[in-house]
Amino acid sequence: MPETPSRGAAALPRVVLAFDFGLRRIGLASGETLTGSAAPLAAIRHTDAPDWAAIDRRVAELKPAQLVVGSPYNADGTPGSLHAAAERFARELEARYGLPVARVDERWSSLDAAAQLKARRAAGLRRRRVRREDIDSAAAAVILQRWLQGG
Repeated sequence: MPETPSRGAAALPRVVLAFDFGLRRIGLASGETLTGSAAPLAAIRHTDAPDWAAIDRRVAELKPAQLVVGSPYNADGTPGSLHAAAERFARELEARYGLPVARVDERWSSLDAAAQLKARRAAGLRRRRVRREDIDSAAAAVILQRWLQGG
C-alpha cells in the first residue's frame, strides 16, 4: 500500500471515502483522519456497472481528499475472485475523480462487520435486522478503519 501523508500526526484533517466492492452492491463508509473514525453510509447498487451517478453524488457531497478500496484476498493471501474487478473499479475511481486511491486488504471485513452489527442488535443498540446492505457498508467502515490505523 502506498504511503499517504494523511496518516502523519502533523497532517491536516481530511475526509476519506471507502468502498467495499461487490458485484451486487458496493458498501460505502466515510471517515476522517483527525479522529480516525469511520462510519458506514448507504450501500450503492451495482448491476451491470457501478452506479456512478450515486458515487458522483457522494463524492460531491463529502469532498473527500482520499479514497480507499478493499482488495479481496483469499485466506492464504492469494488474490480473490473479485480482485481484478475491484482493481478495475479502483483505477476507474482514480481516473474519474483525480484522487489518490489506497487499496486495503479486506480479508474477513464482512465477517467482522456482520459480527459487530449482530452484537449491536443483541445489545439493543440496533432495532432492525441486519441486511446484506448493512453488512456491505459496515465492511467498508472496517476497511476504512484499517486504513486509518495504518494497516
